[in-house]
Amino acid sequence: MHQYSMYYLLVINIVSFFLYCIDKYKAKKGRWRISEATLLMMAVIGGSIGAWAGMRLWHHKTMHKKFKYGIPIIIILQVCLVVYLHSIL
Repeated sequence: MHQYSMYYLLVINIVSFFLYCIDKYKAKKGRWRISEATLLMMAVIGGSIGAWAGMRLWHHKTMHKKFKYGIPIIIILQVCLVVYLHSIL
């Protein structure tokens, strides 16, 4: 089960990372965008590291407070959850 969790986290973070790339590209081209709710939800369901990396690399959503502060808070909460689950299992 642990191995599947690692694969899930790897895939969800890669997808999240590239969603930020795609959204930045679409923003530059004035095209239809990926919703902020989708970008944040990707972080919530496990892609927070990929979201943070995408924000930093593509310089995307870095000035929006819900991303600037929200993504690091999500990362901290997820790390706490992993530590807690690891301690009880």
